[in-house]
Amino acid sequence: MIDLKKLPGFKRQRPSTVLALALDGTRLDGVVLRRTNGSVQLLQSFSATLSLDPLTADAELVGREIRNQLDLVEVRERNCIVCVPLKWSMTTHTEMPDLPEADVPGFLQIEAERGFHSDADSLYFAASRYLLSGKQHAALIGVPRNQVVALEKVLRAARLKPLSFSLGMTALQPPTAEKSNGVLALVIGESNVGLQITFGGGIAALRALEGALEMEGGRRVLHADVVVREARITLGQLPAELRDKVRTVRIYGPRDFAQQLADELELRLEQMSLKVEVVRNYASDEFGVEFPSDTAVSPAFSLAAQFLAGRETFIEFLPPKVPAWKEFAGKYGSGKARQAIGAAAIVLVILLGAFLYQEVQLVTWESRWKQISGEVGELNGIKAKLDQYHPWADDSIRGLTVLKQITLAFPEDGAVTAKTVEIRDLSTVICSGTARSMQSLFMVQGQLQKNPGIAGVKVTQIRGHSPALQFTMDIQCSEGGSRAN
Repeated sequence: MIDLKKLPGFKRQRPSTVLALALDGTRLDGVVLRRTNGSVQLLQSFSATLSLDPLTADAELVGREIRNQLDLVEVRERNCIVCVPLKWSMTTHTEMPDLPEADVPGFLQIEAERGFHSDADSLYFAASRYLLSGKQHAALIGVPRNQVVALEKVLRAARLKPLSFSLGMTALQPPTAEKSNGVLALVIGESNVGLQITFGGGIAALRALEGALEMEGGRRVLHADVVVREARITLGQLPAELRDKVRTVRIYGPRDFAQQLADELELRLEQMSLKVEVVRNYASDEFGVEFPSDTAVSPAFSLAAQFLAGRETFIEFLPPKVPAWKEFAGKYGSGKARQAIGAAAIVLVILLGAFLYQEVQLVTWESRWKQISGEVGELNGIKAKLDQYHPWADDSIRGLTVLKQITLAFPEDGAVTAKTVEIRDLSTVICSGTARSMQSLFMVQGQLQKNPGIAGVKVTQIRGHSPALQFTMDIQCSEGGSRAN
């Protein structure tokens, strides 16, 4: 297990503009925020449904789909922070003995390996410490390393630069905030309901409640009774002293679902004297900076606003970028390594000698070139005249050649079909049609880009859903490639 916040080189310079993405099932929500002086401006917000799973599909294809979605809403910002799905995380708890602060990371490392029953290198984990009855406790939150690596590859394929991977729930309900003390927070997502209990400056419980949301008759249905039951179970597993200090339930999510859940909780948990709140707006002092008062509450906005306000991310899963010189020093600091470096230096001297010989040869041939440069100039003049009059003798049918190149890229099984093809000036082709899936469309795009007669392909518009996606594609043809056929 690797606690990322303890590694050197973790801190990064924060940009003034950032794209925040929240990934929940197949749903991708995003906002673009910019900080100017003491305020945060909401530049863009959007939602999209992905047809590919970032964990199982090819990273290049998923990245291209995300890039297409960003292009459709004209998002150009590359720096991004991401709310990873809560269901990726796993938690374990431990009571901390009295230890010097320098020994705490080692103790938490051992407890994480024991609690998660995983290989030390297979997880990234973060620790959340809280105080109960004068004793320190810690919640250890881990995510599989391979999932973090897969998500990072997807984002880089989408031409994005990830700056932070965190949990949207801890951004909505920051454990260190005074108002979060003794709060059970519920976040209604796309496929599950997140549950978090905060106390004493840390996280006392963190779960993703599966089965609380299901699709019935083409629409999502919230099973409030499942949430109430799981909330009861979670509270029952807490120490009695901590359970008695939980006095508030805060609900985040779509207005209709949130109110339905609030009504059910007030009815079923009445004997526990819990105050139930539906959060519809941010408090004016939520982030320590000014922001639009009518901003919709969302994990993406909360994480981005806290990031731009300069607050430390409470839970962090993005691997740090270790400087190259540190990697080199750590790898080649031993005696045997120094011997290897000495041998490499000898090889380098030999290579430099070879390059010196090559330079002498280049000087010699440059001298010969000067001797024949006059004749070459005359030949170039003749060639220029040939090129000038060559188009008059062009007997190729370029329009048909362009159509042939495009036709060969489309699959024979009809997975992608063209309805209209418009050729402009024999160099630009506007093609529209239908596709059964995004993957089929991207395969056609890739086939077109491999054709030497085509200079560029761009999908400018995608509408509808699988298996009846409607698309418009802009194809740029190169003159030389067209004549080659």
